Amino acid sequence: MLTEQKVTEILENIKDPFLHKTFKETNAIQEIKIKEDKGHVSVKIALAKTGTAEQLQVQNTVVQLLKNAGAETVGLRFTSLSSEELAKHQGELKQTTYIAIASGKGGVGKSTVSVNLAVSLARLGKKVGLIDADIYGFSIPDMMGIVERPVVRGEKIIPVERFGVKVISMGFFVEDNAPVIWRGPMLGKMLNNFFKEVEWGELDYLLLDLPPGTGDVALDVHSMLPACKEIIVTTPHPTAAFVAARAGAMALRTEHEIIGVIENMSYFESKLTGEKEYVFGKGGGKKLAEELQTELLGQLPLQQPDWNEEDFAPSVYAEDHPIGKIYMDIARKITEKIS
Repeated sequence: MLTEQKVTEILENIKDPFLHKTFKETNAIQEIKIKEDKGHVSVKIALAKTGTAEQLQVQNTVVQLLKNAGAETVGLRFTSLSSEELAKHQGELKQTTYIAIASGKGGVGKSTVSVNLAVSLARLGKKVGLIDADIYGFSIPDMMGIVERPVVRGEKIIPVERFGVKVISMGFFVEDNAPVIWRGPMLGKMLNNFFKEVEWGELDYLLLDLPPGTGDVALDVHSMLPACKEIIVTTPHPTAAFVAARAGAMALRTEHEIIGVIENMSYFESKLTGEKEYVFGKGGGKKLAEELQTELLGQLPLQQPDWNEEDFAPSVYAEDHPIGKIYMDIARKITEKIS
């Protein structure tokens, strides 16, 4: 026969999915009621975060353990841990680092950089989300070969996961690649929905692929995320770097921390001779990094990923591809700088 003490013993070693502390350590088990005649056990549990996919996993675990112990039916209620209890374990509660990928102009490969940085961080074992915040020019789903769409669970949108990265994009919510004809306030509302109404779960990094330039969406990001980090993408051409400096200046004015510059399309390397051709000139990335008083994180050559027809993702470089290795190196630098 189940008793309150027995139920406590069964559940107290379950861990809060966000604090990674046991229920005993967080005083999570707040109420137990047992109806012996009906074999019903009712439990009230406090978690660091409620209404998440992780809560559903806890629910399944609790129900299964109690039924294995003899309960015929189980009733569960979840509540949030008190602020006092949370304060005891605040150091254990992971904080998501927001990283915006920005550029001064289009056509420099910013979205390709966003995708491959997200995938590379996931390959390093990090929990990663990616927001395609380029509302007009959304491209992330196609670049990653995503064909499914998000689902709604309760009141939350569940992002699509590919290559270990959770992805949300305007492209999931329009039909047949239709153009988005919206004005500034509507764009801001959609972006806010991506933060508030999507069930991201626990993330180490949430990357945002911003539209090029310094328009409405970029301004909204700067106001919504005051603690955001930024990476500026440019080509080596002096004009591209000059325009990219505007995006960097905007970040600095809004107190975003620029953690580095990535120079894309740095050169073309012949497979026959190994000779490098500097198609777009030299030095733009280095000069931009110096101007913004930050680091040049890496230089990426012109080259296509190897396409796998069975697992098609036209813009994702394999981990052992020469450019994939450069992305992994950049990802390691980012984690070191942030940690």
